[in-house]
Amino acid sequence: MLKQDYILHVQPDTNSLNRTAADYWLAQAIHSIECYGSFHVALTGGSSPIELYHLLTTTEYAEKLNWQYIHIYLGDERYVPHNHADSNFGMARKNLLDHIPVPVENLHPIPTSYEQAFEAAVKYEQTLQQYLPKDPNGFPQFDLIMLGMGDDGHTASLFPETEILQQFDKQVDAVYVQKLASWRISLTYPCLNHARQIMFMVKGENKSEILKQVLTENSPMQYPVQAVLASEQTHWFIDQAAASQLDSSSD
Repeated sequence: MLKQDYILHVQPDTNSLNRTAADYWLAQAIHSIECYGSFHVALTGGSSPIELYHLLTTTEYAEKLNWQYIHIYLGDERYVPHNHADSNFGMARKNLLDHIPVPVENLHPIPTSYEQAFEAAVKYEQTLQQYLPKDPNGFPQFDLIMLGMGDDGHTASLFPETEILQQFDKQVDAVYVQKLASWRISLTYPCLNHARQIMFMVKGENKSEILKQVLTENSPMQYPVQAVLASEQTHWFIDQAAASQLDSSSD
């Protein structure tokens, strides 16, 4: 049986998956602006969201939004310059941000120019405190966080067997990922799980086995992604290849 805490959107192919995800993203943006006066969203890196970002730049989507009320952040970042090929912000800028009329002051990239990654993490937490709306308890709250899932069960830069998995006091932290020999900066569990909405995008048969374990009720907690659950709704956008081992599916 699949977990009841999740809302699944299983689509037959990549194109329909991207469009379903883009429709959801648009609806969340419109809803947040109408209800709260702004939309605060954290983007994800990697290759999975690229076509979704392209869709959001088209007339069909972009002209339905008032971009001056939209603030854009990153869920995690490699500690490289923003013009580096591995930069998540660089990828987002190339595929989305350079093609939409969002005010530059509404862009909040994770800084990567400090000598130490931990300094940048502190700075980005200050950015969240400054710009994000607060929940009733005064905790900064995203309207939407976009995430992916690696084939090792990581999400954002929350990798298995890393110290950041035990970080519950900070909203942002730096983490050294040994197997990648690199520093990263990531939102932590407290920040992720305070978000109103979270959307995962997962594609490909190579993710099917781990996805089955993550989404199945009463599966043992063995992957970082399993500890992520939004305060309101957590959506999984999955293509049929990734969902091939699931017992049942949603729309």
